[in-house]
Amino acid sequence: MNAEPRRAAIVFIFLTIVFDMLAVGLIVPVLPKLIQQFQGGNTARAAEMMGIFGTVWALMQFVCSPVLGALSDRYGRRPVILVSNFGLGLDYVLMAMAPSLGWLFAGRVISGITAASVPTAMAYIADVTPPEKRAGAYGMVGAAFGLGFIIGPAAGGLLGAIDPRLPFWAAAALSLGNAMYGMFVLPESLPEEKRAAFSWMRANPVGSLQLLRSYPGLLSLSGVAFISRLAHDVLPSTFVLYAGYRYGWGEREVGFTMAGVGICASIVQGALVRPIVARIGERATLLVGLTLGAVGFSIYGLASEPRWFLFGVPLMSLWGLSGPAVQGLMSRRVDPSAQGRLQGAVMSMGSVAGLLGPGLFTQTFATFVAHQEWHFPGAAFVLASGLLLTGAVLAWIVTAQGVAPKATVPSET
Repeated sequence: MNAEPRRAAIVFIFLTIVFDMLAVGLIVPVLPKLIQQFQGGNTARAAEMMGIFGTVWALMQFVCSPVLGALSDRYGRRPVILVSNFGLGLDYVLMAMAPSLGWLFAGRVISGITAASVPTAMAYIADVTPPEKRAGAYGMVGAAFGLGFIIGPAAGGLLGAIDPRLPFWAAAALSLGNAMYGMFVLPESLPEEKRAAFSWMRANPVGSLQLLRSYPGLLSLSGVAFISRLAHDVLPSTFVLYAGYRYGWGEREVGFTMAGVGICASIVQGALVRPIVARIGERATLLVGLTLGAVGFSIYGLASEPRWFLFGVPLMSLWGLSGPAVQGLMSRRVDPSAQGRLQGAVMSMGSVAGLLGPGLFTQTFATFVAHQEWHFPGAAFVLASGLLLTGAVLAWIVTAQGVAPKATVPSET
């Protein structure tokens, strides 16, 4: 692709992720209320169903991410991305019209499948971006995630106050509109000669780990990404409970704080990743990001007053340097024909972290809050800090020798 189509394509990928995350954010404030309505107003039962919905959604991501990644390596990125966008839009229409809890659940399952196209978008970026510039491009992807989650929940709350099904219609319009836009501006990024044969052996979550073992250092780097993703789950799983218990914060304070976190994260990933990587390199950026994230989590856990917690927010946001850096380092280690499977495998590992993290951190929080002798509300954040320090040590070791030569992926019959 020449410069103009490449620029339009990158803009489309950026907008795809913004709209996908915006659509997810739109329904966050209303999905529990809709489930509660189907449960006859029973809050406890609605909470149980929300847990089931969340687990199944993460499971679909785990199973389908490597499949879509492998399909994009075989048939190209464009059809997978566009079909996923159309599918996601139609799925939101289904959820908006759902007459029962069963239909709503089916829509959530489909949403988990179609939203698994994010690895294909990441592979597209690897196709059209030189290796030395990928970390900066992945930083823009991180900014897209943050932007979607800043705007989405606020807009979803406003629309949901009018009608709890209205945010689903808005999400459908965003996804379908973006798919139509992509039909005109998104060229294929993976040439025929660089495509790989599809194999179910490699497209399943377990088989995708073979790819991570086939390139030197790739499994260890994906372990760093897994640890970072696991540590991240302390925020959505315990932050609201922690802030209310320790600082007496209500919805207003929590909402403003979350918006501040999203803004800081978007600034870091959208404006700072590229120049910092250019100046100190991907390895140093990864190590700095993980270390600052560990310091930020420690501040969160030890802050006895709200002002100290808020002081940690901008520092914590610098953790966002690590994600694009590790993505850039991993993408350098694999062939163009394997970029889709790489992103699918990494996303599947992230889904496993999403299944494990909430229970780990909520139980840690509950245990140390209830313990009289070892009463420590911030224990979950200190645990997350320790995880990031472990990830930093692993990253230091695996990247000590630079980028290893690429290995040849074993052929499969």
